[in-house]
Parts: sequence; C-alpha cells; structure tokens
Amino acid sequence: MTAGPARTQADHRPAIQEEFHPDGLPMPQRFWAALAVAVSVMMAVLDGAIANVALPTLSQELQVAPSTSIWVVNAYQLAITVTLLPLAALSEIVGYRRVYVVGVAVFVLGSAACALSGSMTALTLSRVVQGLGASGIMSTNAALIRFTYPRAMLGRGIGVNALVVATSSALGPTIAGGILLVASWPWLFAVNVPIGLAALFLGWRSLPLSPLAKRRFDWVSALLCAATFGTLITGLDSISYGGSLTETVAQFAVTLLAGGWLLSRQVSASAPLLPVDLMRIPIFALSVGTSVCSFLAQMLAYASLPFLLQNGVGLSAVQTGLMMTPWPLATAVVAPISGRLADRYSPGLLGGAGLALFALGLLSLAFLPSAPAAWDIGWRMALAGAGFGLFQSPNNRAMLGSAPRERSGGAGGMLATARLLGQTVGAALVALVLARFGAVGPTTALLLGAGAAALAAVVSMLRLLPSTAHR
Repeated sequence: MTAGPARTQADHRPAIQEEFHPDGLPMPQRFWAALAVAVSVMMAVLDGAIANVALPTLSQELQVAPSTSIWVVNAYQLAITVTLLPLAALSEIVGYRRVYVVGVAVFVLGSAACALSGSMTALTLSRVVQGLGASGIMSTNAALIRFTYPRAMLGRGIGVNALVVATSSALGPTIAGGILLVASWPWLFAVNVPIGLAALFLGWRSLPLSPLAKRRFDWVSALLCAATFGTLITGLDSISYGGSLTETVAQFAVTLLAGGWLLSRQVSASAPLLPVDLMRIPIFALSVGTSVCSFLAQMLAYASLPFLLQNGVGLSAVQTGLMMTPWPLATAVVAPISGRLADRYSPGLLGGAGLALFALGLLSLAFLPSAPAAWDIGWRMALAGAGFGLFQSPNNRAMLGSAPRERSGGAGGMLATARLLGQTVGAALVALVLARFGAVGPTTALLLGAGAAALAAVVSMLRLLPSTAHR
C-alpha cells in the first residue's frame, strides 16, 4: 500500500533534510519543526476568533445586514470542513510537508485578498480561499507532529499543540479588539501575511520527511465527501436559523445519498479517504466518539454562556469576555501536563477523569447564582477548562498512536473532522434550545452540555476494557 522510507520527498527538500527519521527528528531540527507547526496552527486559530469579533464592524463598514456578515465565518468553516479528509488523504500520497507548505501559501494569499476586499462578496470569496489554506494546515498538523516527535514523546508534542490552540483562543478576542482600536478592519487579515511567511519559511526548512503511499487520489470519493459533509453542515445551519422545511429536507437527503455512496466505495478500499479502516480499531473508534461528544459539549457551553452572563447575570460584553477567560487559560495550563501524562498512563483513564471534571464544571455553571461574584464565575470556568485540558491531549494521542504510521494523514484528518462535527452539531443545538426555551435556554444548553460531557467520559472509560486498552 505504501512505499518504504526510500520513497520520500527528499529530492524536493533542502540538503539538511535528506535523511528520513523513522522515530522523530533529532534536535535542534525537532524544535524548528515544532515551531513551524505551532505558528501555523496559531495563525489559523487566531483568524477564526478575530473574524468572529469583527462581524459587527464588517457589517457596518461594508453596509450589509448582520445576517449577511455571518458568511464571513461560515464560508471559512465550510471550506475547511468539506476539504479536511480529502486533503488528509492527498497528504499521504504526496507528503504531509507539501500539503502543509501549499496550505500555508494559500492561507497567506487568502489573507492578503481579504485585506484588499472592497465588498462583502469579495471578502466572502477570499475567506473561502483562506479556509482552503487552513484546511491544508489542519489536515497535516497531527501527522506532522507524529513524525516530528519520537513515539515516547508524542503525548508531549500533542500537549504543546493543545497549549498553542488554547492560548490562541484566549488571546484572539483581545488581539482583535486591539487591532480595531488602532487600525481599520483590513489589518485583521493583513497581520496574517508576515506570520504566514514566517511559518512557510520554517516549514520548508525543518519539517520531517514521510513515506509516500503508492496509490492514486480518489477524486470521486473526495467530491462525495465534500457533498456529504457540506450538506450536513448547511442542513444543520438551516435548522438553526429556521430555514424552510423543503430546503432542509433536501440538504439532508443529499447528505444521506452522497454519504451512502461514499461509504459503499470506501468499505473495500485498503486506505480509504473516509477512514473506515481506522474505525475498525476499537481504541480509535472510541477516541473519535469521545472527541465528537466532548466538542459538542464544549460548543453547547461556549455558545450559550454569553447569553447566560449578559442576559441572566447582567454583565457587559467586555465583562463576559473577561469572565470566560479562565476556561482557555486553565486548558492552556493543564494540556501540556496531560500530554506528558499521556505518554505513561491510559488515555481512557485520563480522558474519563478530565471529562468528568468537565461535566462537573458545566453543571456548576448551569446552577450559577443570579448575582454571582467574579470569583464564583471564575472557578467554575476554570474547572470546566481544566477538565477539558486533561482530556484533550491523551485523547488525541490515542487517536494518532492507534493508527498505523502510514495512515497518519487519515487519523489526523479524522481528528480534526470529529472536532468540527461536534462543534457544528453543538452550535445547531444551542440555536434550537435558545429559540425553544427562551430565558431558560442558556441553562438548558449547559445541562445538555454536562450530559454530553458525561457521555463522553463513559465512552472514554470504555477504552479501559481489556479488548481496547492497548496503546
């Protein structure tokens, strides 16, 4: 199915990269490769957070309705979702580094186009380009980490990556506010250009070689995958915003037809684009289920907490942002520690314990007093964030480590897809709950989130069974 180490991208790499390292890179090359991955991930995460904060400004300055400005976010997320698994499969064939380098280059071009956009249409199309570049980064991120770090340090590498994601999420709104305070909105996107060029240079010079698979890219399956996930996302979005019944049913019908056709093509493939081969590995399948449930719970909380704190408690938007900060900060502190622990202890145990804490944190937020002190909100946020950080690194390590090395692209693509799927379903549920339950909607969403986190803890604990506990 795959070529051995002799067939790598060596003929396209700088002289310092000629040797293939089967168990991680030596220092200092490992440091520079890890930095390249961290910079690119930071850029992609920051961009999502920055765009969310900028929506009111974009709506006003480009003279469009707020509902129209949301497509600045939707176009970016949709482009990522429909191309993640196809690009992950492509990276196994042409090399993770090549897809990463092209992804960063496309992201930089998309960022420049966003900064130069003079209309909402141009900005939305530029965000699609940005999303395609971000998909190239995200689809190879996990696989590159696996080939950068020795197996004995894989959890540590994943923990560092989780630290970068959590820190970027925490700083995103602050950075966006700071840029808008001193400059116009195009600078929100222009700032990506120098960062992206730095990531491009670091990646070209330091990222690891990987074996290349001896197979052709399955274009039909790639199109079916895009249709399946694309219509699933737009269908859920239609439910969230009260779309017509005919439109919603039509979208889900396409999801079922395209998904069924895709699955029929994949079940007999030796290295399928939709990684059904990896889903036959019990610990991988359980890790995917844990990830979907946990990110569903995360989005139920993230999307409902601003309504609870502003409408229920009476905080301002700025105060709400500050009160939510302990969550990503606690995740940033705990994630690297749990990454180190993941190299020694079972992901089922660490993930189950973390998700139990996460569920308790969400439950405590659901029963927040009507007039809480700042510390009373802070410790509940920190508990939820710490639990999430304890779960995330071991779960990601289990997903990557249980897959064959030559299927690192498929494993990494599924890791990112599980996260996006959970978040998308969670966002749709929040919209439904807020519309259906009115004033108690945020509390109801948090209770649902606590239930989803508890379910994720149970699924995680199933990895302790003898038949699935191998690492």
